[in-house]
Amino acid sequence: TESDFAERADLVRGYVGPQGLEKVTYLADPRVAPGTAWITGANKEGTHAKNVVAGRDFEVDAYVDVVVVEEGDPCPKCGTGLKLDRAIEIGHIFQLGRKYADALKLDVLGQNGKPVRVTMGSYGIGVSRAVAALAEQTADDKGLCWPAEVAPADVHVVAAGKALQTELALEVSDQLAAAGLRVLVDDRAGVSPGVKFTDAELIGVPKILVAGRRAGEGVVELKDRRTGEREELPVAEAIARLSA
Repeated sequence: TESDFAERADLVRGYVGPQGLEKVTYLADPRVAPGTAWITGANKEGTHAKNVVAGRDFEVDAYVDVVVVEEGDPCPKCGTGLKLDRAIEIGHIFQLGRKYADALKLDVLGQNGKPVRVTMGSYGIGVSRAVAALAEQTADDKGLCWPAEVAPADVHVVAAGKALQTELALEVSDQLAAAGLRVLVDDRAGVSPGVKFTDAELIGVPKILVAGRRAGEGVVELKDRRTGEREELPVAEAIARLSA
């Protein structure tokens, strides 16, 4: 602040450098490692200093992670501009070293037949995190859109509402289950078809089968949740296609 500079004549605004200052605590980013050289202010108006070396020209009192990485910053290893994106950690590796091996005196025979202390590691996959990642990566503006391999059911059967439609929905569901498919049935009474259709899209089962206006003809509507494609099929054909 203005008062800081007013009280410290040795601090020159815009040209502050770490060398030669007294009664100053230095907090540095980890990249300011001992032996690294920097261009800094020279504590003199209009002047900068080159090759100011950490550990020689100034001492770091504590290291803190203060640098915010921004899009396009050079990679510290290859120099390529960095791209920032969101991610979900679904697995991890911990290097445990020999802390627990030493505590347990855990040894194995080495190549020369003599005991060697084990170096340990921990490897984990977060199942719940994998589910979260799949949900985020495959969802659309209508809701979840599960890949078939991890979907909570293979088919979501919706009874539009009338007694005949509910009867057909339950009959089709039994046949699909008998064919080995996992079936979710929405036969809620007193719930409008629109709400049921919205809920089916929100839940995101890969295939949605609707017993609707043509239930009396033995015709159902089959919808692909991901593509939105719909077609009306006789019950037998719909069951055969879903069971294939």
